[in-house]
Amino acid sequence: MTRHKKYIVSLVFSLMFLLFFQNLQAQDQKERRVIQLSGIILNADSTDAVPGVNVYVPKKGRGTSSGRFGYFSMPVLEGDSVVFTFVGLKRQTFNIPQNMVDDKISLIITMQEDEIALAEIEVMPYPSEDEFKRAVLAMNYDAPMSIDTRGNMSPETLLRWAENMPASGNENFRGFQQGQIMQIQDRYGPRPFRLLDPFAWSQFIQSIKRGDLKKKD
Repeated sequence: MTRHKKYIVSLVFSLMFLLFFQNLQAQDQKERRVIQLSGIILNADSTDAVPGVNVYVPKKGRGTSSGRFGYFSMPVLEGDSVVFTFVGLKRQTFNIPQNMVDDKISLIITMQEDEIALAEIEVMPYPSEDEFKRAVLAMNYDAPMSIDTRGNMSPETLLRWAENMPASGNENFRGFQQGQIMQIQDRYGPRPFRLLDPFAWSQFIQSIKRGDLKKKD
């Protein structure tokens, strides 16, 4: 009976401690004020809005995403850590201050591109570097090296090669962003009429000044 009583007493104390801890945690949650967090997300290298950015509080189940103009708004608690993530951009974190006077925060978030540089790889036509050096030293080439300015190195040829080159990583990222913007526009409403868009007219005039519309040979 004594062991049974000790077991019951320890169980009662454990339950009392658990209830006390839960009560303290609930009081802490009640004391934290609700703050309305809103703002605009832009590219760090331009003033273009970034739609579709994930804005959330980890392990809390609260979050949202930026709209077609990069705007977002969500309720948070004091002391929360808000995370901003997007494919191809660096992850950012913003901590909500404690004991705020105002009940709202407005932000302008600039996100930078997340570039990954791979290690340099040298491709040699010989099994080892020593054999390659011996082969180069053994070459018998008496004619002076010259650059054919009228052939492969002519400005016309270089310009033609540049026009046929595939898109770079930056251009592919811009195309991906434009595709996402068009998807969001189709989701939230019809696409704007480009004839009445002053930015589209500005790009058109700049292309005429650059000579993009000239007939190419």
